[in-house]
Amino acid sequence: MNNMEHRGLRMHAAIEKRPMTTAFHITGYTFTEFDALVVSLRKDRKTGHGEAQGVYYHQETAGTMLTQVELLRERIERGISRSELLDCLPAGGARNALDCALWDLESKCTGQPVWKLAGLDPPKPLMTTITIGADDPAVMADHARGFGEARALKLKLTDDEFNAERVRAVRAVRPDVWLMVDANQGLTRESFARLLPALEQTRVALIEQPFPVGREDWLDGLDCPIRIAVDESVQDHRDLQKVVGRADTINIKLDKSGGLTEALATAEQAIELGFDLMVGNMSGSSLAMAPAFVLGQRCKVVDLDGPTYLREDWSPPARYEHGTIWCPEALWGNPAAVAA
Repeated sequence: MNNMEHRGLRMHAAIEKRPMTTAFHITGYTFTEFDALVVSLRKDRKTGHGEAQGVYYHQETAGTMLTQVELLRERIERGISRSELLDCLPAGGARNALDCALWDLESKCTGQPVWKLAGLDPPKPLMTTITIGADDPAVMADHARGFGEARALKLKLTDDEFNAERVRAVRAVRPDVWLMVDANQGLTRESFARLLPALEQTRVALIEQPFPVGREDWLDGLDCPIRIAVDESVQDHRDLQKVVGRADTINIKLDKSGGLTEALATAEQAIELGFDLMVGNMSGSSLAMAPAFVLGQRCKVVDLDGPTYLREDWSPPARYEHGTIWCPEALWGNPAAVAA
């Protein structure tokens, strides 16, 4: 895996608003828009781009991420490599935007696509889940009908008594799709036990982050025939050991990992520990999905639907067809990608 040190850089960092087409509900939060940090690094007429939304439950905002990046401006423009960046910023959105910009710039400077720099096989289209926010069961069923091309759906659950109805309503109108649920830490062992029969009956294939961070012990001895994924419980590779024997799948997100560099390292260690991999997103435009799409080539479950909820997307955009995502060469991480 190459890791160039880029000298003589010019950095541009700005906040871009990402309005959503509809309000999106999860446990404890409602989103109507996302403010993104977009970083561009220019060298010798070549420009690399990266985008981050940050980790909302760590109180990251576009403004706090921009401040982190600006404080590092002199160090970045003097010269920096991806491995050096790991020591300059903590995991989070600011480092993600910079790391992805460095990967994109490295691709343009070397004439090699990022997948090749990362030692991966040529990419292929990936089946992606489409996420439906927690809402009235009938509303969620209507959304499920509307995603006619989707081959996989992810249902957000929350900390109330209507979760079983939500899952049954969606399964009734979409008997054909692969189905997973995400509680975003909203369940207790008791509410989980009450919900589990409905999840089995509706053929749910994966349950994501049922319990709060810090209560990973609630997964011990859990009598559950459905596979368990963790998201918030694993931020990067340092958290993997605490879920060994407790979960089956690790959801890796570039914003919480702090970039593609750390995400690939986390994936490698997770595989060695026997986990399946999932790649997710914190919303964002196609510019945010493209680096995650590279990681997605190693993943069993792919959740890269962020742009499908935005009023405006990065150009050129990722393509969503027949339930899959494809990131064209002109988008990011390729010598042919748009340079400015």
